[in-house]
Amino acid sequence: MKLPFTFDAMLAFGWMSIMLLSGIILRANIKAFQRFLIPSCLIGGAIGLVLRSYEIIPITADILETLAFHLFNISFISIGLTYNKEKADLKRAGEVLQGSIWMANVEGISFAIQAIVGGLCVMLLNSIGFNLFPAFGFFTPLGFTEGPGQALSVGKVWENLGYAHSATLGLTFAVFGFLFAFFVGVPLANWGIRKGMAVHTPKELSDEIRKGIIQPQSEKEIAGELTTHSSNVDAMAFQASIMGLVYMITYAVVYKVASVLSPEMGQMVWGFFFFIGLVIAFIVRLIISKMGGLYLIDPGIQRRITGFAVDYLLVATIMAIQVVVVWQYIIPILVISIAGGLLTTLFCVYYGKRLWSFKLERMLAIYGTVTGTVSSGLLLLRIVDPEFKTTVALETGVMLMFASPYIILGMLWVSAPVLWQWSLIKTILVFAGMFVVAISITEIQRFLILKKKHA
Repeated sequence: MKLPFTFDAMLAFGWMSIMLLSGIILRANIKAFQRFLIPSCLIGGAIGLVLRSYEIIPITADILETLAFHLFNISFISIGLTYNKEKADLKRAGEVLQGSIWMANVEGISFAIQAIVGGLCVMLLNSIGFNLFPAFGFFTPLGFTEGPGQALSVGKVWENLGYAHSATLGLTFAVFGFLFAFFVGVPLANWGIRKGMAVHTPKELSDEIRKGIIQPQSEKEIAGELTTHSSNVDAMAFQASIMGLVYMITYAVVYKVASVLSPEMGQMVWGFFFFIGLVIAFIVRLIISKMGGLYLIDPGIQRRITGFAVDYLLVATIMAIQVVVVWQYIIPILVISIAGGLLTTLFCVYYGKRLWSFKLERMLAIYGTVTGTVSSGLLLLRIVDPEFKTTVALETGVMLMFASPYIILGMLWVSAPVLWQWSLIKTILVFAGMFVVAISITEIQRFLILKKKHA
């Protein structure tokens, strides 16, 4: 039958929605998921992956990857448009600043560690007969520290440059990162609580947190405020229109920049669409603020848009994985992921225990972030600080600003063997330099803070 319209995108959205609902139902009823706080989007995505592998769900990987790419960009644009309505607490500002800088540098350390381990593992595996392309090991920092969106973006660029299946491989490493975030992160949180490391000793997690469903009699968090009158335009439509404006400006900028660069560098610029969108969103928000219209952008609604995009992004990324490709590379994936995950865990615990304050809280927040996303970091934080009484939740958001140099340089360097034919040894040495810089800043910061405390 010839259909009057193209339904591919909406059918994909529909299947993703069904998988997400399945995840919500299973999370609310299965104790194992509740124990490790596995998000519904990951559960639903895994079910969708199985059903799609058996061709029960007729969706191609290409359309899922396309949706995931755009949802990823939307989530960053929404973050750029979000601001804090509350006035800054000057008493806590210094602590937030110090915590954000520390977390940003630990992210830099983690990125470098994962890249070095990944590179060395590729050298070892190739020496015993595997034929992995040089940048294969760098899927570790892309999938773990940067998350599924970046892994997909860069992987797609590498595919266009001739390295087959890179998008699927990037997404697979991201999934292994999430396994560390929850199956190692949750026991780590419980260990810290038993050791008395939590500043505000948490009570037993409520059924609402474990099941992920808020009961009718419970007090509800406000989702957002209306800033436009419904007789004119719906507030959600208005906020979405601003995001659409930012998206179009970002597209124009990226298209123009990519067109004047070499084909290889032009492809790489498209991989940075999310970051350029974030910057442009900041600029647009600043212009609106200068015009006196910032009150029209409601942070609550923007956070809901960000959450919507991230949940569907994770469902799409897991469903887009091609099991045949994963099985073909299963040994390298397991070796590199386990080695990178274990070293990341050891370094996060080591540096967390040496902190001057909020040791467990900051350690868990950054651990969840460098093995999954900021959302998984906040989820782990919530185990030990359920009401976010510490400054760590705010620090996790501010951290992005200080981590930007590591993110930008790291994402360029992981592609250096592909773009500029750097040798693997040279690339590893560059990441070793990044590792030394990040550790040095962390140690200097710790020394100055402890010196001030004891003065």
